[in-house]
Amino acid sequence: MNKFSLGSREYGFLSPYVIAEIGVNHEGDLDRAKRMIASIAKAGAHAAKFQSYKADLLAARASSPAYWDRNKEAASSQHELFQRWDGFGEVEYIALAQECKNCGIDFMSTPFDLGAVDVVSELAPNIKVASADLTNVPLLRKIGAKGKPVIMSTGASRFDEIAIAVEELQRAGSGQIALLHCVLNYPTLPPNAQLAQITRLQHLFGDTCAIGYSDHVKPEEDGAMPALELGAIMGAVVIEKHFTDDKGGVGNDHYHAMDEADCTALMNKLAIYRDMFGTLQRDISGEASAIKNARRRIVAARSIAPGEPIAAEDLIALRSDVGIEIAHWDQLVGATLNRSVAEGTPLQWGDLA
Repeated sequence: MNKFSLGSREYGFLSPYVIAEIGVNHEGDLDRAKRMIASIAKAGAHAAKFQSYKADLLAARASSPAYWDRNKEAASSQHELFQRWDGFGEVEYIALAQECKNCGIDFMSTPFDLGAVDVVSELAPNIKVASADLTNVPLLRKIGAKGKPVIMSTGASRFDEIAIAVEELQRAGSGQIALLHCVLNYPTLPPNAQLAQITRLQHLFGDTCAIGYSDHVKPEEDGAMPALELGAIMGAVVIEKHFTDDKGGVGNDHYHAMDEADCTALMNKLAIYRDMFGTLQRDISGEASAIKNARRRIVAARSIAPGEPIAAEDLIALRSDVGIEIAHWDQLVGATLNRSVAEGTPLQWGDLA
C-alpha cells in the first residue's frame, strides 16, 4: 500500500502527512509566523511550510503577468506580488525552524532558487518542489543532490514531464519522492479539482513514488474541506493545504486557505475515518450478539417421532438463540431423532440418534 516515510515515522492510508502551508501569509511578520506555527501544531498537522524566494530570482519585472484570480489578489504581475513578501532570509528561517521544533512539528519551505535550496536543506527533513518548478532542471538537480525526501506538486504538468522530473531527481541522488496531484488555479473550483488524477498518479508512478494531494479548493462556509477528505480516502498519503490566521485577509493565499479550526476538524475527521475503516484482519467479535440472536436455527415444522427419518419439509429455519444453526441443514435432513420433538421446537445435537 502507498506509504510515505520520514525517519522512523510512516504515513499511509487515512493517516497522511499533513502539511499546513503558511507560505507568505505571515506578510513579513516573524512573530505572526511563529503564532501560526503554534496554531498548526495545536490543530494536529505535521508540518508548517513556508516559501523561500527573492522576487528578482523568481519573476521577470516586465513580463510575469498574474495567473491568479485578481479579484482576490490585485497584483498585476508576479514580480510585483512576490516583492512585497520576500523579506525573510536565512536568519528568519532558522528562527522559524526552531519554533517548529519547539512546537513538535516539521519545518518546511519551498525553495525557488538554488541558494534557497542550501538554506532549506539544512533546516527541513524534506524538500518541496512547487508545481511551476517541475520542469526546472537545474533546481531539480540541486535538490536531488541533497539526498533528502522530496515532495513535488504536479500542477499544470503532463505525465511525461512528471516522469522526466522524477528521473532527474533520482539521478541526482534524491531520497524518497512523493508526487502531489495539484491544480494550479487559485482558488480551484470544486468541479475542477480532478481528484481522479490521484488514482492516475498511483497507477503510473505508485511503484516508485508516494502519491498525495495539494489542495487549492476554498473551504466551505462551515470550514469543511471535502476535497482533502476525499483525497485522503482515495489514498493520498501526503496532503497539503494553505494555512491562514485570517480567512478574510486580502491577497496572498488567505482566501482559499484553512485556519486552525478547519485544520483541527480535518484531523478529527481523518481519525474518525480510520476508526471506521478498521483493519484488513477479519474481526467479528463485536457482532457476537447478532451471531447468537439473528442467525437462523433449525426448528421442527411438525411433531417428529423418534426413529422417523427427517424430511426437509419437516424442518423450518427460524431466528432463535438456541438450536442447531441453519448451516448444518444437510446433516439433519435424512437423520433420525432419539426422542419425540414437538412442532416449533429448536433441534439440538443431542436430539439426533
